[in-house]
Amino acid sequence: MNVTDAVAARVSIRAFKPDPVSGAVVREMLEAAQRAPSGGNLQPWRVFALTGQPLEALKAKVAANIGGEEPQYDVYPPDLWDPFRTRRFQCGEDLYATIDIPREDRPARLRQLFKNTQFFGAPVGLFFFLDRKLGPPQWADVGMYMQSLMLLAVERGLATCAQEFWARYPTAVADSLGVADDHILFSGMALGYADEDAPINALRTRRDPFDVWAEMRGF
Repeated sequence: MNVTDAVAARVSIRAFKPDPVSGAVVREMLEAAQRAPSGGNLQPWRVFALTGQPLEALKAKVAANIGGEEPQYDVYPPDLWDPFRTRRFQCGEDLYATIDIPREDRPARLRQLFKNTQFFGAPVGLFFFLDRKLGPPQWADVGMYMQSLMLLAVERGLATCAQEFWARYPTAVADSLGVADDHILFSGMALGYADEDAPINALRTRRDPFDVWAEMRGF
């Protein structure tokens, strides 16, 4: 599989098979993704991979606190404006349409949101931290590490879903993993084999036309 194919094939999967992923494969991908670029070669990412009993214990812990905690950063800016507001709204509507949940059925939407705490049934849960004193450029570096990892997963027939949802549980996750307060939780990620029969996995989020977001000059 070439890089272009992997980029096109990568999607956020929200229903996984229970089939396990070997520790050797997970470690191989985590180490390969370390070739991701980072300014000054800071390599700011700190990564935790969980499966089996440690993962189940964490899922049970957060399931007992469905209300979540005070987030330590804003996943989205307050009072999101267009075109970003419309894009986010459309993504949500398209997602819930795949599983026939209308906008007015708030309990059903919350039940679907809750599935984030279970990594959508994935057998592996990943968490990405970085030192709190680092700045926006290093957050971008962690994002590039995550993208590299997701493309490596596609190459191996695996699927992922990046989950900034976990910003709702920074203390629960950090305490469970023994991470000191000098690090902040950026994101989680579900990793496993996609359930190809799950309707929600048919979602393909929309992309704006090239001319909306890009300009080419001097070509």
